[in-house]
Amino acid sequence: MQFFGGSEISPSAPTLTATGAGNNAHMIYIFNRNGVCLLYREWNRPLHTLNPQQDHKLMFGLLFSLKSLAAKMDPTSVDKGNLGVPQLPGQGCSFHSFRTNTYKLSFMETPSGIKFILVTNPRTGDLRETLKYIYNLYVEYVAKNPLYTPGTPIRCELFNTAVDQHVRTISS
Repeated sequence: MQFFGGSEISPSAPTLTATGAGNNAHMIYIFNRNGVCLLYREWNRPLHTLNPQQDHKLMFGLLFSLKSLAAKMDPTSVDKGNLGVPQLPGQGCSFHSFRTNTYKLSFMETPSGIKFILVTNPRTGDLRETLKYIYNLYVEYVAKNPLYTPGTPIRCELFNTAVDQHVRTISS
């Protein structure tokens, strides 16, 4: 399999690393370029404070704001643009993750604008390879599926099972 960057991706799944035991992965979000949540799965979310639609809007808004802020603060770009103006995928400076005292959010955006967000234990290491692996699962099970209509929620049990299985192996 080949990732969009041109580098060959190993068929073996990468592993998460954390200093503590327990379930590392809490939830995953997949958004399209228009902010539609294509997939939301959770494995270890102890507290539900919002309804799903509010949660998805807040997560997409957070990503939009962080991308805009990262692009505005980019020290290598002369043309900063206006804060809050949408950028094309791959345009400007990008961030990969941030950490709080209760979780770590890891982010990857494809050239087509699909956004992958994995929320994990705050002690979890770099997840870029894991997100690339999940992207490759997405390509194989969703994007190549002739029955899937782009822009609609992902209802592919093979994809869900593969993601769940991968999360179980990285969280043990």
